[in-house]
This record gives sequence, C-alpha cells and structure tokens, in this order.
Amino acid sequence: MKTAVVTDSTAYIPELIRKQFHIHMVPLQVVIGDEAYREEIDITADEFYDVVKTEDKLPTTSQPPTGLFIEKYEQLAKEYDAVVSIHLSSGISGTYQGAISAGDMVEGLDVYAFDSEISCYVQGFYVLEAAKMALDGKGPDEILARLEVIKQSARAYFMVDDLAHLQRGGRLNSAQVLIGSLLQVKPILHFVDKVIVPFEKIRTRKKAMKRIADLLGQDVAQGGMYKAVIIHAKREEEAKDWKEELEAIYPNVEFDISYFGPVIGTHLGEGSMAMGWYKL
Repeated sequence: MKTAVVTDSTAYIPELIRKQFHIHMVPLQVVIGDEAYREEIDITADEFYDVVKTEDKLPTTSQPPTGLFIEKYEQLAKEYDAVVSIHLSSGISGTYQGAISAGDMVEGLDVYAFDSEISCYVQGFYVLEAAKMALDGKGPDEILARLEVIKQSARAYFMVDDLAHLQRGGRLNSAQVLIGSLLQVKPILHFVDKVIVPFEKIRTRKKAMKRIADLLGQDVAQGGMYKAVIIHAKREEEAKDWKEELEAIYPNVEFDISYFGPVIGTHLGEGSMAMGWYKL
C-alpha cells in the first residue's frame, strides 16, 4: 500500500522540507482588511507581522474549504492508495473535520485524518515522522500507531508577549490588559483537551522563558532522547540565542527553530515565544 502524508499550513514546515519528504500541504487563510491570503503561499510570516502593524482591525482566519481537500485527495488518488492527513487541534479549528468530510467524498482513496490536538511545528513533528515512515513503505495503521505514541509525550508551552493583542482578539478584557501590562505579566498557555488554556502567569519575559525551559527539564530528567522546537513570532535572533543556551544544558535534546505563521500569529501576536517537544 502506497501512503501519502497531508498536513495544513499551521505545521509551518518549510517548503524545502515538504518537498524532501513528499509532504502535501493544504493552506489555511488569513484575511487582512479586504484581502485573503493563503498562509505559506501568498504571505510569509515576516510580511504578515509588518502588515498587521499598519492595520486598525485584527486579521481573521479561516480553515481550508472542503473543496480544497477534495481536490488534493483526488490528485493523490491517482498515485496513492491511502492518505494520512494530520491537522491542527480540532479544538481550535474545523480543519480536521474538513479533512474527514472530504475523505468521505473521494473515491478510490482511504483517508485517515489525525487530530494532532496541538499546532505549529509540534504538529510538524507528527507530520515528519509520518512522512519518513510512509517513504519507508509503512502503511496507515503502523503510522497512526506511532503518532499515538508520540502524543503521549508531546508538550507545548506558549508565552504571549503582547496582552493588548489578546485583548483585540477578544480573549482578554481591557482591565485585565491594563493590570497585566502594569505588572509585566507574561501568560504561559498550553493545550488541554484540544484547546488553548492558561497554564501560569509569570512576571517578565525572561522568567516566563526560564519556566518553559524548566518544564522541558522536568521531562528530560526522566531519561531518554528528546526532540524539541523553539517557536517565535518574529524574534529569530532571540530564538537562536535560546537554542544555543538550551543545547549546552540538555545534550540529549535535539533542538529546531520554527515560527508562528500568520494564522496562529493572529491569535498570539508578535513577540510570542514557545517551546514544544516529544520523546524519541
């Protein structure tokens, strides 16, 4: 059985890597003003953060139309027997459900949708593992079983830098923003039961990043090798410095750097940082 791997743009896997591992991508959209942009195709992360600064109104985001999934699956049906379609958490987007609906409408192809229950490059970890297995000739059952194992150790913690951005998106009221800004509060968020919820409120950016690093340390202390990713919203140099610092502390962790693209960046804002990991 020949298996293809599909994901959506919020995995933020660079195009070169997608091509290398034969990963197929369906984009979400971000709407800025009157213009709709396909993430990772029509607009880059850096372009997005620059444009947002000039807009009074926060951008909106939308999942891929079901027809886009159908089109992708029908193309793949010409060459593949099955598809493992890996998507951002169903608790924050209807993309996963769209993949299921489209899979039911396509003839001659078995579509297995997988809810990563997370997003960004941690979602990408699942995708890359699945793609490597598919290239090795593994079928959907074996791939999905491996993804469930990854899910047991996968973690991600997000630090939001700009409380006003959350407030503009309707996630904090003005009083909370004022108090939080005066106290320099940097909320740390994480995924629980497929949705993003507060984990802790930390005073100052530096302390919030240290707290996230300590959470990694707690898992790493249990032994084994880990893969981790630092994710930034237009803070590449800071991400590189943090990676260098952490590599010296945790030699048994392989670190990557990724970014918050337009869709997730709309909800978190420029300056946000995150780290995610799983046990190899």
